[in-house]
Amino acid sequence: MIQFDHVTKRFGRFVAVNDLDITVPEQQAYALWGANGAGKTTAIKCLLGLLRYEGRIRINGFDAARNGREARRLVGYVPQELAFYDEMTTLESARFFARLKQTPTAQAVSVLAEVGLAEHAGKPVAALSGGMKQRLALALALLGDPPVLVLDEPTSNLDTAGRSQFLHLLARVKAAGKTLLFTSHRLEEIEQLADLVVVMERGTVQLTCGGDELAGRLGLRTTVKLMLPGELLDSALSVLQRDGFAARRNGVGVLVEVHPSEKARPIHSLSRAHIPVTDFEVE
Repeated sequence: MIQFDHVTKRFGRFVAVNDLDITVPEQQAYALWGANGAGKTTAIKCLLGLLRYEGRIRINGFDAARNGREARRLVGYVPQELAFYDEMTTLESARFFARLKQTPTAQAVSVLAEVGLAEHAGKPVAALSGGMKQRLALALALLGDPPVLVLDEPTSNLDTAGRSQFLHLLARVKAAGKTLLFTSHRLEEIEQLADLVVVMERGTVQLTCGGDELAGRLGLRTTVKLMLPGELLDSALSVLQRDGFAARRNGVGVLVEVHPSEKARPIHSLSRAHIPVTDFEVE
């Protein structure tokens, strides 16, 4: 459905994307993963026809440069930075974008219902929460029922609860048959959504693997600092070490190293031993 064929993008002497060569099959979710400056967003802008580049990009067989109009009709896009007309209502916004896309405005109601915004259709966009605005952006991307969704850091501006809700929504969209290409630097997004992840650094592909393999392939670990009543620190340390955790004392707390997807496990372990956790931090 999407093919990057040896794509390179230069800004003067700076190479932002270097020989990117990936193929995204139909109804799969692929992620471009890496730190800021890795080249993820530049690759997306090349796909959308916003930047000239060397190499070739195809979307369902259409050349994104030579057949730009046909290729872009197949893509719904959710940008990292959202921009709406705040004075419009949610429904007015959806109808406005439907007209821009030359899509029947009746679709505005159905896409809002699809992302759980039907009951907020009459609210001004300015009154929506951050999570609701992100869902509105997804609804607009779904107008015209494109087979491909492209998302740039889709949860970067959301809190933990908002990220979880949005990821569940994207999983439903994928299950309905869409092909997803998204950028991210959040491991939980990769593990929950990506069939395959392309790890980029300084514009170059460093590693390609399954989404559930990423943490292990990169040796990623998370440190959880647990704050506990002082008199229970030694008991907590014994319980955690007995349960197989790499744990050590640190001032008024206990530091535990875990796999990034298992941040809650040490808290559950202490809870079973009736040791209360008063607070925690994750690094």
